[in-house]
Amino acid sequence: MRVVLLGTAAGGGFPRWNCACVRCDAARDGKLPARGPECAAVTGNSRDWWLINASPDIRAQLGGAAALWPGPRHTPVRGVLLTDAEADHVAGLAVLRDAAGLKTYAAPPVLAALAPARAGLDRHAPWEWADSLTEGGFVLAGGLVVTAHPVPGKAPAYVPGRSMDRRWVTVYRVEDLATGRVLVYAPRVRAWSRLLDDLVAAADCVVLDGTHFAADESTDAGRHLPVCGPAGSLTALARHSHARRIYTHLADTNPLLDPASAARAQVAEAGVEVLPDGVEFAL
Repeated sequence: MRVVLLGTAAGGGFPRWNCACVRCDAARDGKLPARGPECAAVTGNSRDWWLINASPDIRAQLGGAAALWPGPRHTPVRGVLLTDAEADHVAGLAVLRDAAGLKTYAAPPVLAALAPARAGLDRHAPWEWADSLTEGGFVLAGGLVVTAHPVPGKAPAYVPGRSMDRRWVTVYRVEDLATGRVLVYAPRVRAWSRLLDDLVAAADCVVLDGTHFAADESTDAGRHLPVCGPAGSLTALARHSHARRIYTHLADTNPLLDPASAARAQVAEAGVEVLPDGVEFAL
């Protein structure tokens, strides 16, 4: 299995267009590496690639990944796995609109929220839309088998009314049928759980929500599992040193964005990685 981290920042990317904090200014000055909104791509055969989320920057992100470049009348991108319905994960679908035959997987409430967009996209080029929570999982072209696991999370702000559905946020387990290697991709996690512990215990690599380093870092920090602290993900990940562990979805408030920070040193000492956009690795 090959994995490309196309983007590793939280909503809005880094630097954020409307933020003049110390870190965003440092990124504009070239002192810190810029990052696009979080999304990734996976393949089991190096020919059929599947996106995990479709960020607003997907055109540039695909352009920066040579393995995903198109050939004559052909694109290696086969479809998209959506972890949720947040704008920064679905806006890129509009960029992909002229590619016929793409297949998009998402949980039922996400598919329902996207109904107007789906109708518009299908007028450009017919796509297939599928329930990611189908019992037993599903097999992707290229030899990958995927199971989707709902975790606690809220509906996006643009969804009218109050949704009582508890399946708005999904963690994906991706297994390479040829090698048995397993990737767990979890860019939005509110709290560590027994489910997540079990998934990571049987994984070779986990790409995990690293939005906030500390629980009090931001007014919306409660929506994401913090990195540090007794209930933080770094403590939980210490139980799973067998797996490669990588943080993604970093907010502009997060000191992990600075390679020279004490926070980055703490995470590195624990054996957990913070990688730049565009990195490719194999499992």
